[in-house]
Amino acid sequence: MQDFVNKETLVARFSLTILATVPDDAATPMSVWTVIILGIVEGLTEFLPVSSTGHLILAGYALNFTGEGATSFEIAIQLGAILSVIVYFRQLLWALLRQLPRNPVSQRLALALAIAFLPAAVIGLDVHKLIEAYLFGPITVAWALIAGGVVILLVERRLGKRPMEGLNHIDLRQAWWVGVAQCFSMFPGVSRSGATIIGGLLTGMDRTTATEFSFLLAVPTMLAATGYQIVKSHEVLLQGDPLLLPLGLAVAFVTGLAVVAGFLAFVRSHTFRPFAYYRIVLGVFILIIMR
Repeated sequence: MQDFVNKETLVARFSLTILATVPDDAATPMSVWTVIILGIVEGLTEFLPVSSTGHLILAGYALNFTGEGATSFEIAIQLGAILSVIVYFRQLLWALLRQLPRNPVSQRLALALAIAFLPAAVIGLDVHKLIEAYLFGPITVAWALIAGGVVILLVERRLGKRPMEGLNHIDLRQAWWVGVAQCFSMFPGVSRSGATIIGGLLTGMDRTTATEFSFLLAVPTMLAATGYQIVKSHEVLLQGDPLLLPLGLAVAFVTGLAVVAGFLAFVRSHTFRPFAYYRIVLGVFILIIMR
């Protein structure tokens, strides 16, 4: 019994140490292992409806990697995962670009992606500055994880079996509402893929189509967001070893490529409920140990 109590106390102390807020000036600098771990976390979570930004924030606190440099790195590293989508969908994207001048179906899909990109592009810069300044923390992430999990469960409860229609059947109304849903993902812990997939389901898409459209929408959205962050914070990002950022991008790319393939296979025959339960359990766990 005494051993159990000692182990329980050790776990509690470890958990509190991992998620305790650390002042910026106490944060440790980037190391190779920090970059590798964050790259794996990014690749694993970017395309799952669990919030990559939220997990990167939590991992950053666990690794004592916080502050302006950490925030910039956590955004910039997403470029590696986005490149994995480009590689995975390279044939579709190449066909889309090649047929765009003369193919009405390709033109409609490109227009749908542009319309879905628009809401976040319009409000993203100003809103993200405020969110980055005030809401990047474990408690905020925890509540967003719980709220997102509840929303997923509610949507799954009313979602019936739908025939698979494919990307070519997405209309502009559906694209607009997916874009509106994407704006909610600016709040850390919500999940960009989760928000856009749920937005697609609410407009009538089937799971596979909503997921594929979410992945394609990630390309312009995240290229713009990460590109802006890299340009804005390039001096911070390149402090120390200049090879650390490319290393993180490479790790996120390889991990993300495996996740994209696996997740698309998963959604063809499963619901999103496991991710909802995971979000709720993780969010509650964070709130408990942060008390």
